[in-house]
Amino acid sequence: MTETVWWKRGTVYQVYPRSFQDSDGDGVGDLKGITRRLDYLAWLGVDAVWISPVYPSPMADFGYDVADYCGIDPLFGSLTDFDELVSEAHRRKLKVILDFVPNHSSIAHPWFAEARASRDNPRRDWYIWRDPAPDGGPPNNWLSNFGGPAWTLDPTTGQYYYHAFLREQPDLNWRNPAVRAAMYDALRFWLERGVDGFRVDVIWHLMKDEAFRDNPANPHFAEHLPEINRFHQVYSADRPEVLDVIAEMRAVLRAYGERVLIGEIYLPLERLMAYYGPDLSGADMPFNFQLIQTPWRADAVQELVENYEAGLPEGGWPNWVLGNHDQPRIAARIGADQARIAAMLLLTLRGTPTLYYGDEIGLGHVPIPPDRVRDPWEINEPGHGRDPERTPMQWEAAPQAGFSTAEPWLPLSADHETRNVECLQDVPGSILTLYRHLLALRREHPALAVGSYRTVPLGLPDLFAYDRADGDTLLRVILNLGDAARTIPMPADETWRVLLSSRPGRRGERAAAELSLGGAEGLILQRG
Repeated sequence: MTETVWWKRGTVYQVYPRSFQDSDGDGVGDLKGITRRLDYLAWLGVDAVWISPVYPSPMADFGYDVADYCGIDPLFGSLTDFDELVSEAHRRKLKVILDFVPNHSSIAHPWFAEARASRDNPRRDWYIWRDPAPDGGPPNNWLSNFGGPAWTLDPTTGQYYYHAFLREQPDLNWRNPAVRAAMYDALRFWLERGVDGFRVDVIWHLMKDEAFRDNPANPHFAEHLPEINRFHQVYSADRPEVLDVIAEMRAVLRAYGERVLIGEIYLPLERLMAYYGPDLSGADMPFNFQLIQTPWRADAVQELVENYEAGLPEGGWPNWVLGNHDQPRIAARIGADQARIAAMLLLTLRGTPTLYYGDEIGLGHVPIPPDRVRDPWEINEPGHGRDPERTPMQWEAAPQAGFSTAEPWLPLSADHETRNVECLQDVPGSILTLYRHLLALRREHPALAVGSYRTVPLGLPDLFAYDRADGDTLLRVILNLGDAARTIPMPADETWRVLLSSRPGRRGERAAAELSLGGAEGLILQRG
C-alpha cells in the first residue's frame, strides 16, 4: 500500500533566509523575499520549504543564537510577514517547516539575563552551571564545536556556564521540567500559526551527562581536524535520556495532526537509528547526512544505501540529504558533472529528499575574500568556515544576480551572470531543468516517491543501479559515478525505455540488448 502522509511522499527545500531573496535593499534576504519566490518553488516542483532561523537574535551565529523563541527578527520582517508567507505557501500547496533551536539560547535572551543575575535566581537552573575545577579552570574537558573550551566563567556569580557552541550561545538545561514546558509552548506558538513541522537543531545535544564526566581522548585526532574532534563526545552529547525529550516533542506535534519532526543528527548509522525512538516514538526523520560524508564512489555509495536500508527500524521512514548550510556544496565536493548524478541519486532513492537552495543551479564553491568572512567558526578556526555554502541565490543576469539592489552580505559566484535561474530555466540540458524533470517524475510515479528499493548488481566498475517498484510499475536507476563510458547487457526477455537521462535527448529511447551509458551519466528506465 502506498504511503499517503505528505512528508513521506514529498520533497523538502531548505532556504537559508539571509541568502534567498532580499526585498528591502539591505543586502540580506528576508521573509517577504521568500514569499516573492514561492512561485519559483511551486514551478520547481518541491513540496515543502524549510526556513532556517528567523527569530530575534544578536546574530552572533546568524540566528542560531535565539533571543526570543516566539518572534521574528526585524532583519527578516515581522510576524505579519511570517503569517503571510505561511498563507501564501499553503495557497500554493507548499508546506512550511521552521527551524527550532532548543539546545541553546542567545546570551541576550531574558531567561539567561535572569539566570546569571544570582545563584539563587528562579531561572538559574534553566542553564547549566558548574563550580570551577580545583585549579580554578573549567569544570571538565568538554570543548566547543566552534573551537576552544565549552565553559565560560561568569564573574558575577563565580561559576562557569556551558555552551556547546559560541560563548554567546549558553546551553539550556533540558533536565529542568520548566525549560521543557517553555520550549513546548514555543512549538505550540508556531503550530498555531500554521507551521507544518520543525527541523530541530543539534537534537542529539539536548541532554548531557549528569555527572559531567570528562570526554575520552580520540586516539585518531590529527591537528588538521577541528578541535572538537580531540575528544569523543561521549558525555556531552548523544545521551540515552534525549529520546524521552524527543518523544515529548513528537507528542506536542501530533496534537496538531500531520506535522513532521526532523532531527539534525551527525552520528554514525547505528546511533542515528536510535533517534527513531522505541516503537517509532522519536523523530519522524532523523536527518541522514551519510551521503555528505561518504566517498563518491559507486561501491561506497551502494554499501551506504544498503546498510542504511538494512538498519532502519521496522516502519522507520528513510531520508537523504546532499548538502545544507553547514556543509560544502555538492558541486564543490564532486564537480559539476557528478553533481548531476548526485541530483538523480537524491531524487530517486527511497525516502524523503531534502534539497539545498542553489544546488539546483549547480552553485559550487564560492571563494570568500578575507575581508568578507562572516562565519564565527571560520574566525575562530580558519579553514573550517561555512560562508561558501551560504552565498546568495542567483536569480537573473542582472546587478547582484537579482538577489538584492545592494551589495549582498556574502559574495556571488564569479559566473553569476550565466549561473542563475533566468539563464538556466529554459535550457534543455541545464542542471536546473534536470532537477525539475526529476521532481516531476517523483510526482508522476509513486514508485520513485514511496516504492520499494532493491539493489541491481551489474558487476561493472563505477556503476550503481537499483530498482524502485510500486504495484505493476518497475523503474530502474543506473548511475555512472565514473568518467568512462560503460555498456550494460540488458535481459533479452524484457523491454525497457528511457524515462530520463542526466543528459538531454534520450527520453523515450528503447533499450536494446546492450545499453550505453556515458561517463557521468545517469538513466531512469521503465520496464514495459
